[in-house]
Amino acid sequence: MGKATSKPLLFQSKLLCFSLLYLSTTFFLALYSSLSSTTKCLFRSSPFDPIQSPLFSYPPTYGEHKYAIPTLRSSCNSPVFFSDYWVVLKEIQELCRNSTGARHPKYMQGTDASFGGTFSTQKRISYFDYSDVSVELPCGFFKEFPISNYDRLAMEKCNGVVVVSAIFGDHDKIRQPKGLGSKTLDNVCFFMFVDDSTLKGLDRHNLITRKSKEYSIGAWRIVSVSSENLYENAAMNGVIPKHLAHRLFPNSIYSIWIDAKLQLVVDPLLLIHSLVVSGNVDMAVSRHPYFVHTMEEAMATARWKKWLDVDSLKKQMETYCENGLQPWTPNKLPYPSDVPDSALILRKHSLISNQFSCLLFNELAAFNPRDQLAFAFVRDHMNPNKPKLNMFDVEVFEQVALEFRHNIKQVSGSTSNQGSRSNRASPDLCVNSSCSRCHSYLLKMWGESYEQ
Repeated sequence: MGKATSKPLLFQSKLLCFSLLYLSTTFFLALYSSLSSTTKCLFRSSPFDPIQSPLFSYPPTYGEHKYAIPTLRSSCNSPVFFSDYWVVLKEIQELCRNSTGARHPKYMQGTDASFGGTFSTQKRISYFDYSDVSVELPCGFFKEFPISNYDRLAMEKCNGVVVVSAIFGDHDKIRQPKGLGSKTLDNVCFFMFVDDSTLKGLDRHNLITRKSKEYSIGAWRIVSVSSENLYENAAMNGVIPKHLAHRLFPNSIYSIWIDAKLQLVVDPLLLIHSLVVSGNVDMAVSRHPYFVHTMEEAMATARWKKWLDVDSLKKQMETYCENGLQPWTPNKLPYPSDVPDSALILRKHSLISNQFSCLLFNELAAFNPRDQLAFAFVRDHMNPNKPKLNMFDVEVFEQVALEFRHNIKQVSGSTSNQGSRSNRASPDLCVNSSCSRCHSYLLKMWGESYEQ
């Protein structure tokens, strides 16, 4: 009788063989895909001379690096290329020195009980058409912006690039910018606006002395704002330096707004040159990582209680829908989205950019400080010229700034209140089809057909 031959145990199970083949194939495909598709977000053409020493040494009690939020995305579809630092420095110096032409619209003067003035919806919309440049444009400052003359003079002297931030209600830490070139502090101003509760916190950590008339912490000049006569809401006071930097710094040519929850880790001159100057745009801002349509952001604002007065949110969105707000479609290109992530805004202080900032601020003063909700409505209705925007990838945003959570423990007396709790409605903005004036908008957003 012949000797029986046996196959190795590994090959006796067809299922096992198939599984091993599948796993090995999947592994190599995944490895190839990850290696071939990864594109760095930031590229420098050559190294530059960075500042090596720390800009400021904080006491351990301050905890400026607490609550960092990790960044998961490191690759981009549209990476950013930086030119040589010295080339950038020279070019921006020349652009600022040779800046000519009208950059500021004719601002409306007067007094009002509110810093932003009091205007009806139709009156605000009437200013979107700026065909007649002799018309005065409302742009805040109907009440004095309460800062010292020392600070006001320093702001007027800033005639190139300014980086602006603000902390109201002791809501964040002051963090120093990183990656600065050796000549950047000579050519870029850094201004941090704070209210009294924030100033008390800085004094408590011995970062400043209240006896001084002028304050600075590292790169930042600290500007004390007496918010007693401004807005009750701390966030609304924060949007004054955020969106009216062109008025606070009338001689600056470029500005960068950075939320105080962020730490800038790329030189601001490189950012302005790459994101604004190279593309000859009026403004650069990251697109929102999740939302494309304004109504998506409005619903999230209500759902996550970013603004407690849901009734006022509903009124705002219905006002916009009634006056022509449309969801994003490819017809709005080259704008790739209706929703920015406005924690980082880079601007050329051009006439169009300054008009847009004024019109946007007017909407915030009328409704609430959630600037993402008014962004597309103002942008799309400007006439005859609209701002030229660079809405860059969120992955780029995550590589040029580190994000931190807000202060977890609020200082007693903080005024970071939001909308009145007595006005809260359902957390769902348009529950049971309650947004009747936005019905057509919602159908378009959801891709459903409808009849006019």
